[in-house]
Amino acid sequence: MFGIGGGELILIILVVLMLFGSDKIPEIARTLGKLFRQLKNATDDLKSEIQKSANENGIDSTGLTGGIAEEIQKVKQGLTEAVNPLSQSGTEQIVEEVEKAKEDIEQITGPIKRQF
Repeated sequence: MFGIGGGELILIILVVLMLFGSDKIPEIARTLGKLFRQLKNATDDLKSEIQKSANENGIDSTGLTGGIAEEIQKVKQGLTEAVNPLSQSGTEQIVEEVEKAKEDIEQITGPIKRQF
């Protein structure tokens, strides 16, 4: 949680208890809860206002994010192919190269095996 370990969290709680006292902690928590709820409501209002304005002006807001999702998918596929080349569709070419290498090795080692 936020890069804070257990010991650090306990130390923070002790400092808060010493500064504010145990009787003020619930009041502070309620105030923070109200603040976060107001912030969430304001954010939701802003989102709905932007959506309403976009719809009134004929802007399709769903089309704006569709292209981004496709680009993200392309980047994911490119990274997967770069990290794991066997996952790409060209595995047949790799298999052919391995078979050629086997044949070359057998041609080289064939005369050596006959001598022994």
